[in-house]
Amino acid sequence: MGRTIIVEDISHTPVERQYSEIVERKGIGHPDTISDAIAEAVSRSLSLMYLDRFGRILHHNTDEVQIVGGQSAPAFGGGVVLEPAKIILVGRATTEVNGERLPFRSTAVRAAKEYLRRHCTQLDVDTDVTIDCLIGRGSVDLQGLYDTQKHLANDTSFGVSYAPLSATERLVMGTEEFINGPFKEELPEVGHDIKVMGVRRGDSIRLTIAAAMVDRHIPDQDHYVSAVEELTDRVQNHAPQITDKNVTVSVNTGDDYDAGRFYLTVTGLSMENGDDGSVGRGNRVNGLITPYRPMSLEAVAGKNPVTHVGKLYNVLARELAQQIYEEAGGNIEEVHLRIVSQIGKPIDYPQAATAQLLMADGVHVAKVKDDTERLIDEGLSRISDLTMRFVKGEIRVY
Repeated sequence: MGRTIIVEDISHTPVERQYSEIVERKGIGHPDTISDAIAEAVSRSLSLMYLDRFGRILHHNTDEVQIVGGQSAPAFGGGVVLEPAKIILVGRATTEVNGERLPFRSTAVRAAKEYLRRHCTQLDVDTDVTIDCLIGRGSVDLQGLYDTQKHLANDTSFGVSYAPLSATERLVMGTEEFINGPFKEELPEVGHDIKVMGVRRGDSIRLTIAAAMVDRHIPDQDHYVSAVEELTDRVQNHAPQITDKNVTVSVNTGDDYDAGRFYLTVTGLSMENGDDGSVGRGNRVNGLITPYRPMSLEAVAGKNPVTHVGKLYNVLARELAQQIYEEAGGNIEEVHLRIVSQIGKPIDYPQAATAQLLMADGVHVAKVKDDTERLIDEGLSRISDLTMRFVKGEIRVY
């Protein structure tokens, strides 16, 4: 049985040649991204536990993490967390096998704490946050479908992605990664909760950055102003390494120095003071929020990495779109890829895999049609290879 693969050309103005563009990234300390990251960390830890005990990944979906913001009283020189933020781990997992109860709750909580300690270094995991695990048993119907080991789709859903990233998208992504990278050691005043919004008009891009500042590293208002200015300058100077477009940078525009309003935090995270978070409410699988592009609303993080098509197809679509674009050697300007499943059917035989290609001037789709079909067919045949890459943390999902 052959796979249903559709390749067609489309006609529109590519994003890079449109006058305007909007791109957003919620950084690793944003509560929505923390929710995604913890959900994925819990899934990976459960998968490793199942593999260690039973040699296979058992049914689970841990994609319902919720963060309820706490309360804090930041102050120059150091404030205090008044009420810890609450992280609620929700989802379904295999909790018992052949009468043997599994340590799924302790495994999940440990994974959440390990992530926070590694990536939110200004947070005291023992006092500034509480973690409540409400993960329970999975649906009997879905679990029965999952346990056939035939890798059948557990939902009728789709994945969608595109390639290549635009200059604005690369800039927004690169800016957050720059701020939350080694730069942190040089400017500890800047916390991990970073949000970057890029707005392009023609060849000019304005970056608006919200950066949670850490109060204990900032003794007074003058130091705060200086730290914000230094962050602005460093981002401004880093931008030419990513794009040659005209870039202007604004940081913490909600501040009002005269009114004594500053984006000051105790932990470098906005979740310390009322900012909530949920899985799937932030970045898509390519790490960006891109309203000018085809996007799925699927919450990918935490879904099981074996048969959940909402996870597998979104990532496969991203990787195949990039591969198709690169191998076309300049014959394609944009690739839009969509893959749709049917519940109960093999995940490597979707209802349809559709590649829409925006061809370069003067190039007909027939020139790349066979190669595009081949790449999609090969990718689908290897879709199960994604599973262990997810478990090893090798695939970006937020």
